[in-house]
Amino acid sequence: MDGQSRAQRGGFELGVMGLLQGWLPPLQWLRAYHRGLLASDLLAAVIVTIMLIPQSLAYALLAGLPPEMGLYASILPLLAYALFGSSRTLSVGPVAVVSLMTATAVGRIAETGTLGYASAAITMALLSGCMLIGMGLLRFGSLANLLSHPVVSGFITASGVIIALSQLRHILGINGHGETLPTLVHSLAADLASFNGTTLVTGLAALLFLGWARSGLAPFLAARGLPGWSVSLLAKAGPVFIIIATIAASIAMDFEGRGVAIVGDVPRGLPAFGLPSMDLALWSELAMSAFLISVIGFIESVSVGRTLAAKRRQRIDADQELVALGAANVAAGVSGGFPVTGGFSRSVVNFDAGAQTQLASVFAAVGIAAAALFLTPALYFLPKATLAATIIVAVLSLIDLGLLKTAWRYSRSDFSAVAVTIAATLLAGVEIGVLAGIVVSVALHLHRTSRPHIAIVGQVPGTEHYRNVQRHQVVTDPSIISMRIDESLFFVNASYMEAAIYAEVAMRDERLQHVILQCTAVNEIDLSALEVLESIVETLQEQAIQLHLSEVKGPVMDALKCSDFLDHLSGRVFLTQHQACEALRPNG
Repeated sequence: MDGQSRAQRGGFELGVMGLLQGWLPPLQWLRAYHRGLLASDLLAAVIVTIMLIPQSLAYALLAGLPPEMGLYASILPLLAYALFGSSRTLSVGPVAVVSLMTATAVGRIAETGTLGYASAAITMALLSGCMLIGMGLLRFGSLANLLSHPVVSGFITASGVIIALSQLRHILGINGHGETLPTLVHSLAADLASFNGTTLVTGLAALLFLGWARSGLAPFLAARGLPGWSVSLLAKAGPVFIIIATIAASIAMDFEGRGVAIVGDVPRGLPAFGLPSMDLALWSELAMSAFLISVIGFIESVSVGRTLAAKRRQRIDADQELVALGAANVAAGVSGGFPVTGGFSRSVVNFDAGAQTQLASVFAAVGIAAAALFLTPALYFLPKATLAATIIVAVLSLIDLGLLKTAWRYSRSDFSAVAVTIAATLLAGVEIGVLAGIVVSVALHLHRTSRPHIAIVGQVPGTEHYRNVQRHQVVTDPSIISMRIDESLFFVNASYMEAAIYAEVAMRDERLQHVILQCTAVNEIDLSALEVLESIVETLQEQAIQLHLSEVKGPVMDALKCSDFLDHLSGRVFLTQHQACEALRPNG
């Protein structure tokens, strides 16, 4: 084989390897994997597994599903994400908000506790997975920007309030229900008198212990001389301790005989694999809910993934994350689980525990599988109040009411978006809240871009800089209007710009001869804006005023050259604003 052939073959192999690494990110780090990384991943896996077992059971309860489905949703999805995910530390599984959204969507189709309810939840996972994979293949990673961060935070805050309130019925041992704040409060108040005392004591004890364990258990253990690694391990095991304690109390004091709701039989073994329902009518009913779950899950997952990746100077690929999360949900759908995504708390724990690669998630999946095989019989006597307390303590960290105060001080428009999202979620439910957040985000973007900031600028004395006349002491010339447009020009804002130019011209006297548009921030001019500019040129010419452009960016200039606008432009195009003003001054 000659040198050219070898070079071509080598280039082909490199291309194939690059393609494979794009679709299978583990190929990028497996080659450099060593024993030190293995030890870190194993320790992180132990800590995350301890955390995941109670969380998986609790979020299945939140979704209105049998507890074993929470375990199933934490096995194969972890393996699928580890294979396709671009984040090395993101931990995938059931999360509070997605579990609540699943319960809301599936509850409209089937009654909680029925076979149809569980089947619909499994179908939801598969449908969501297919949507995410499809969006990933179409390179829709920018979907993460569909909702602004304040809007997402507002939605999560409101969802956290609903989740916490919905779990009070398990703490009290009553039959409260509802998907909105008014219905939940009314239902809880109506049944409050029938609370179960033993359930209430158990739930409050679990809440107090879990609340203390979050901040007080680690210092307590460290003060007793335990080594750092064991303190970290045991501090994360707070939910496991309370589960063991309440199971023991349940057996010793016959909670079942006292009317305390317990988990009951949990099937032992690994999930059975198979396709969920292929009923097109069911898929149609679930489609919109599955899309909203996909969007919220993806945004939450990417936000966490980017934050953790930045701490180690790594990066994640949003398009690949769509594929990876889609694969995880498909895996949940074929293994008896329900919709999953990257969880904030477990991912942070995974990261802080020292996880270096996705092998930590693989080991965690093995740990959850072992729990499904050997530990489920011990869960029979577990009070549901304990799982409810686990959920409440977990979601309290999601509630950020200070966000409203911050948004009010910084931006009234952002405050409006957050307030509308929170109100819609609390009063109309999580799905309406998501839709409201999307609508408000898009509406705010359109409002801001439709009314771009336009500044009249003048020269800062002794410099070649030009600044807003309302903010700086500058020099202006009565024969020139210098206007800086701080936005790209397109159909939404072209008329606003036109009106602003005419209003400014109308305020000047007969000495005015030139209008200069400083285009520093203009990245694009669409055809509608181009037609408006042509109209402005003609209108100003009728008043013996010339229109000029300055600091036009290369791509924008290329686009203008493809039209005949420059042939009809009454003025000139200048490289800088200073050159324009120097050339156009009467004594220039």
